[in-house]
Amino acid sequence: MELIEKYFPELLQDETQKNQFEQLDNLYREWNQRINVISRKDMDGLYEKHVLHSLAILKHTSFVAGSSILDIGTGGGFPGIPLAIAQPEASFHLVDSIAKKITVVKEVAAGIGLENVLAEQRRVEQLRQPYDCIVSRAVAPLSELADWTHRILKKEGKGGHPGRYILLKGGDLEDEINQFLERYPQWQVKAISLTTWYSEPFFETKKILEVSPVVNISKV
Repeated sequence: MELIEKYFPELLQDETQKNQFEQLDNLYREWNQRINVISRKDMDGLYEKHVLHSLAILKHTSFVAGSSILDIGTGGGFPGIPLAIAQPEASFHLVDSIAKKITVVKEVAAGIGLENVLAEQRRVEQLRQPYDCIVSRAVAPLSELADWTHRILKKEGKGGHPGRYILLKGGDLEDEINQFLERYPQWQVKAISLTTWYSEPFFETKKILEVSPVVNISKV
């Protein structure tokens, strides 16, 4: 919680949000003993490696009230659950193909009283409804992710802008980005290092990718 206080003090001023963030540790420890969705060694670093990492998206952007956000391959609920706590006026759809992971997401969301989260065991290729934004954390190469999902991004999302991806990734992404741009030349990619905001060594190789169309998405 000290890290949230350090980087997002405004989120702890609301008593509901503060309590929801505080409850995450006990809930994830309890459920992780039954269903291992977070590596054992990472549990002690839950707030740094999972919660704060997820919230980095909000250092880069925020979501307009009423926005619909899809979290692909959410795993144990990251980045979706921390974002949903922080942005209660947006709606979050958290999907994963593995049932036991979605069980944990549902239980954690219910345990902290999150009302703006829908968690489902689904393959992303099955989704049809459009979204204002798609988020994920190191789920798949960028080209693959776009092949699966670019048609369910809204052509005109909240605020009048086309739907976009906000992705958490790590390491050297140059080849991955170049391959994506070769396949999707009408899109643009902006990469931002998380060291822009965070000083902890864990974030030295971590980045946000903002991926958006430069022309009407229907022409891709």
